[in-house]
Amino acid sequence: MSTMLKAQIATGDVIEMVIGGEWTTAMVLLATEEAIILDLCDGSTPVVSRADELGDYRLFDAAA
Repeated sequence: MSTMLKAQIATGDVIEMVIGGEWTTAMVLLATEEAIILDLCDGSTPVVSRADELGDYRLFDAAA
């Protein structure tokens, strides 16, 4: 198990990203070239972000 920085995000991926200065885990519900819909797995409404505004993130890779 490992993480990769700045890999290509696809629907179904699990990523970690910085929100409020802390790393947060999110599941990618839908990913396009323009936008990403994320479930923060905290009971809140899914978050929509422009792909180019996502900032720093790490992509979880269970195969690595």
